Amino acid sequence: MKILLIFTLLCLSIKASAKAPNILFILADDQSWSGTSVRMKADEPLSGSTVFKTPNLEKLAAQGMTFSQAYAAHCKCECSRAAIQMGRTTTTLNAPDKSSRNWSAPVTDSLVNTLKKADASYKAAHFGKWQWFHTPKSMGYDASDGITMNEDGDTTDPDDPKQSFGITRRARAFMDEQVKSGHPFYLQLSYYAVHQTPQALASTLKKYEGMNLSKGGKGDRALMAAMTEDFDTCIGEVLTKLDELGIADDTLVIYSSDNGGRTEILNGGKGDLGEGGIREPLIVRGPGIKGGARCDTPVISYDLMATVLDFAKPGFALPKGVEGGSWKPLLLSAGKEPMKRPIDRFVWHQAVEVAHPQSAIRRGDYKLLYFWDTKEGLLFDLKNDLGETRDAAKQKPEIATQLEADLKAHLKAGLGEQAYGALERGEVQQSRPKGKGKGKGKAK
Repeated sequence: MKILLIFTLLCLSIKASAKAPNILFILADDQSWSGTSVRMKADEPLSGSTVFKTPNLEKLAAQGMTFSQAYAAHCKCECSRAAIQMGRTTTTLNAPDKSSRNWSAPVTDSLVNTLKKADASYKAAHFGKWQWFHTPKSMGYDASDGITMNEDGDTTDPDDPKQSFGITRRARAFMDEQVKSGHPFYLQLSYYAVHQTPQALASTLKKYEGMNLSKGGKGDRALMAAMTEDFDTCIGEVLTKLDELGIADDTLVIYSSDNGGRTEILNGGKGDLGEGGIREPLIVRGPGIKGGARCDTPVISYDLMATVLDFAKPGFALPKGVEGGSWKPLLLSAGKEPMKRPIDRFVWHQAVEVAHPQSAIRRGDYKLLYFWDTKEGLLFDLKNDLGETRDAAKQKPEIATQLEADLKAHLKAGLGEQAYGALERGEVQQSRPKGKGKGKGKAK
């Protein structure tokens, strides 16, 4: 009898551990590395904000892991979002700017489509900003706001600034539905906050009006702080819903941004490939992840596909060409176990809407920032020069030379001979057409 009881408990334990987890991915828009009140780097005060109040993110960090070296796949929204959905660099995907149409991978290989191939019981939803010509439905989402653009977030509803509260309501309803029907889910919430133009509840803004938030800072700075607080409130409501539904322990929660922004410590900002433009906040909570943990291993947003699949269906083969690796070893070992990635480097490319067309590559602690108009490569030791203030190319010429060669080879393979040749010759189109939004919410 005792043996039977032990066997039964063992079977129940195995069944519980094999349960497909829910995945909740919360994506901020244009939030800088220091755009929350959570320090991304424990010993660096300037990696967090004393102005922007995000108590719900602080709670999430206390329950999970915070990454000090998390990167976006691109310094602008559209390309970064494409890389997240497809699990590869923007250049390998041949989506180097927002007008790219000839992607090198089919949407059938997207994150959600792949997840459903691994486990057909999953349901998926995407609410908020999308931006690409491929529809959410084509990428596997069962529910969505459709193709949406920046302007869709700027609502005229005083009770729903930046659509943050509307997105949250739709998220809560979707989770309700899936729990009732017994389906595990993948839910991506692509909030319009904290992208310009800032909007906030009048009651929240009142807390910040008149505060000296920066040098001569009033007005928009106060509004940005209020918008950030509203956004954090919405995050709290989504996380509370997990508790109410009794699924918090079975849900992997990932919080990040689509690109970086200006900070007091990092070089550059949105739109360029300095650390400010590509380093972003990242906090992850979930089954087996130790609370209050920190990780200094560099990771990147196109790792998301591999990570989700590793939690949902360990061992499932990813589509050919996926370049991201799973964070699972890092997450379950408090950052001690190494992770594997098909390529040993991060590559970024930004040739339009910027004064100096540029590309960058990081391997280990070294990052090369290459400018195509001047043919100049700047080498930075990020371990000892976080602000990218000292060019080490002359001191480490062999590293600079090798990184430049690897960068150019990667770009040529992804963009093709013709596009790469035009880049070498300086034939770069600097202006691109804007798309039109058609999602939920009253656009201005």
